[in-house]
Amino acid sequence: MAQPQTRIQVVNEMPGRHDGAWQLRLQWCRYLYGDGGMQYGYRFIWLRPDGSLQATRGQARIPSFAITQRLFNQAKSEGWGEFDGDQIA
Repeated sequence: MAQPQTRIQVVNEMPGRHDGAWQLRLQWCRYLYGDGGMQYGYRFIWLRPDGSLQATRGQARIPSFAITQRLFNQAKSEGWGEFDGDQIA
């Protein structure tokens, strides 16, 4: 039997602008599970040059720690980079 699909709602993301090239995004998301459960958490996802998301079943390849650090620092400066998905109701 198939598992109910999980829906993801993006609450915040970094960077805010798209320059028309492939771009790694950091997102703070609400995960809505098919069984009615909900959790919050971060994810990395690639944005294609055309502005659509590169949604895959695998994980996003992160080219360097420096890129992740820059994205989290930007998110912190906007007030959402230190959220903890286990502590948000």
